[in-house]
Amino acid sequence: MVFNVIAAFSIVLVILMIGEIVSTKTKAFIPSVFVSAVLFLIGFWTILPADIVTQSSFATPVVYVSMYLLLTHMGTLMSVKELLAQWKTIVIALMGIIGICAMTLTIGKVFFGWQTVVAATPPLTGGVVASILMSTAASEMGLPSIAVLATAMYIMQGFFGYPLTAVLLKKEAVRLAEQVRSGEVSFSAEKKSVGAMAAEEKSGHWKFPPVPEKYQSSYVILFKLGFVAYLATLAAPVLHLNQFVVCLLFGVIGREFGFLEEKALVKANAFGFLMTVLMAFIFAGLSKATPEMLGKIALPLFGVIILGVTGMGIFSILAGKFLGSTKEMAFSIAMTALYGFPADYVLTIEAIKASTKTKEEEDYAMDQMLPKMLVGGFTTVTIASVIIAGIFVKLL
Repeated sequence: MVFNVIAAFSIVLVILMIGEIVSTKTKAFIPSVFVSAVLFLIGFWTILPADIVTQSSFATPVVYVSMYLLLTHMGTLMSVKELLAQWKTIVIALMGIIGICAMTLTIGKVFFGWQTVVAATPPLTGGVVASILMSTAASEMGLPSIAVLATAMYIMQGFFGYPLTAVLLKKEAVRLAEQVRSGEVSFSAEKKSVGAMAAEEKSGHWKFPPVPEKYQSSYVILFKLGFVAYLATLAAPVLHLNQFVVCLLFGVIGREFGFLEEKALVKANAFGFLMTVLMAFIFAGLSKATPEMLGKIALPLFGVIILGVTGMGIFSILAGKFLGSTKEMAFSIAMTALYGFPADYVLTIEAIKASTKTKEEEDYAMDQMLPKMLVGGFTTVTIASVIIAGIFVKLL
């Protein structure tokens, strides 16, 4: 079935809109990404063409532009000091990954066999790159069902991650909001920004002169974000890092030196649309999850996920306890391995908005939770999963 571009666009947006409405009505108890994923899956199994997202104009070029700009923008939400302060988050995220591997390669091996757990574990620890590496290796070895399992693991793990993370993040947001209500914490985003500016003035490093307010148009802001993202793509091969990780780092640096504005895409009035593009593209992957595929590999698929999430929870919570993090926050950080960006951002924002009553509570929860979830997602999905996949390919 072929729709014209605006009809396809409207269908995709209706599904995303329903997810948002359900999330709002249930105060994020049922997260929007979970609802939208279910609706897309049902749609692909019934009436929606597999390429509905492509038909809606959310094709690969604009998706990559959105990803580059969004990740550079995310960097502008953090200062260098804040990023360096997230070392505990990185440790917790990595311990969660170790927990996955510990459970799947021991208990999982007994129940499902070596090749199955080796192929399924890297996609469970992260994103699409790990899934592609393992499915390709399995196909080349003449193991089609194992290749399908690696693909299905990437597609289906979010169904476990979305609702569980939503519950954990809401509990953490309620705890932080209560600290503000009780007077234990006094927080103001405006005061924090003024303090950050003062700290930057004392830092001693050179800064770009500010662009006059009358020239701060959407075009100017988007150009600067695009230029920094372009520099990141040039630097990534030299640094031997994933280019999206470098976009985040360059966004932080760009803000630190005054070239990029804090919350750049919000000021350019482009954040909402670019997030829409990215979320639609993420759900497009569900078109590959046919009922036949899921029926064939259901037992090892769900078995490995349950074992992996259990190990992740145990190891991350223990690490969090040692490093002074609550069990809810520690487990949430590790759970980013099941979906990564942008779902980590969306889930965090929804949980905070549903659990706070005042602007001060919301700002404080955002300041405490969002950087941890973003750094956790990059640690698990973008970095650790690729490294693990490179190791596990040789074990298959």
